Amino acid sequence: MTETQRQLGEHDPHEPHEDLGGKLNWLRAGVLGANDGIVSVAGIVVGVAGATTSSTAILTAGIAGLVAGAFSMAGGEYVSVSTQRDTEQAQLRLEKHELKTMPEAEERELAQIYQEKGLSPELAGQVARELTRKDALQAHAEAELGIDPDNLTSPWQAAWASLVAFTAGALLPLLAIAWTTVSVRVWACALAVAAGLALTGFVSARLGNAKAGRAIVRNVGVGALTMLVTYFVGVAFGTTIG
Repeated sequence: MTETQRQLGEHDPHEPHEDLGGKLNWLRAGVLGANDGIVSVAGIVVGVAGATTSSTAILTAGIAGLVAGAFSMAGGEYVSVSTQRDTEQAQLRLEKHELKTMPEAEERELAQIYQEKGLSPELAGQVARELTRKDALQAHAEAELGIDPDNLTSPWQAAWASLVAFTAGALLPLLAIAWTTVSVRVWACALAVAAGLALTGFVSARLGNAKAGRAIVRNVGVGALTMLVTYFVGVAFGTTIG
């Protein structure tokens, strides 16, 4: 990596960690999706278990919650990322038009950006000229917009990632309550959920360079509160209709 690249905060293209930030963002999103799946479906199955001992009713509700939640997450991610991608493409079209109609002004603007990053006016002008000659759109998109034109986020990729992550998390409470006897299944589900939430809390904290203990307590606490509330709602509802 050259000194200029270090000053600009750029990575050497030959370095293997070039896209590490993007991969960590995807991993963090996957962990949060799994966390949502655990809490949502745990609340459903424990709530239904408070109302009835029918395994069929509990599994039906849990599976319905899994499917609905997974597709809701996937649909939400698809719409959100599609909107983001449309915005980025519109910005790139505008930038391309400006580069075509006012190239000198755009080069001066690029040089000014690098001056604000700490380069001298002479070096900033040289960098702007060289980057403009190499790939003007790439240079301006990254410096002005923070966009890589060759690596726009895929809505379908985001949707599938959310669907898979939510499903993986939702299967934990569903299987825990399905594979145990009536007398212990709520406790078995609660223990499985606590373990799963502790793991997702730990991983998300490490990815964000935060303290793991606080994240684990927060995660497990939210899950426990969700199951406690839904269980007693189920008990009250079951008693009322019984």
